[in-house]
Amino acid sequence: MTKPVTGVLFDVDGTLIDSVYLHTTAWWQAFRQYGHDVGSARIHRAIGMGSDKILDHLLGEDHDTSDDDALRAAHASLYATSWTALRRLPGARTLLRTCADRGLRNVLATSASKPELDALLRCLDADPVIDTVTSADDAGESKPAPDIVEVALRRSGLSAEEVVFVGDSVWDVKAAGALSIPCIGLTSGGLCAAELLDHGAATVYADPRDLLEHLDEALTTAFRVALTSA
Repeated sequence: MTKPVTGVLFDVDGTLIDSVYLHTTAWWQAFRQYGHDVGSARIHRAIGMGSDKILDHLLGEDHDTSDDDALRAAHASLYATSWTALRRLPGARTLLRTCADRGLRNVLATSASKPELDALLRCLDADPVIDTVTSADDAGESKPAPDIVEVALRRSGLSAEEVVFVGDSVWDVKAAGALSIPCIGLTSGGLCAAELLDHGAATVYADPRDLLEHLDEALTTAFRVALTSA
């Protein structure tokens, strides 16, 4: 890293909003509707991928794809019934506000569809301090492909050398890593710190509040790791 950090890219599901287990349950129910017995633990670990990838990941690349569109629609419909249960994770809005107050640009880069993203943004209620928003509808492939991150950088006018990514899944870590962006992991999506670190996270915190309380340390560590691996 040669430029000072000027922007922070955030995942949303499991990073700023407590929604991972709502997604898990919706996918579990959708799979059952179409005769697939997929364990909740496997589904949970796949959350963070977009719907363009999660079915191949969980059912196998050689699965019968005739019901794929219906499965995705069932998940979307079931998940939508839970939108009133969405909650901000501790410290999420304050973290965004603090970053903005420091002159950092907040960029959301999520695998959520546009309707889901609209529900997440209503829950987050932080539009004035969010600079740029991208969703799965803006990219050719979802995470772990870096497409969404690339779109976020292009729209915000930021470069990979001046940002960090904050996410809760290994798919976030991989998407950021594909562009050599250091990733700060959060365990608020249900993964343990060791797994996020093993996949390349620079450092890990419990949730947005924990990250906020250690923000200087986190940014310093992320960029030191990036410089070391460059």
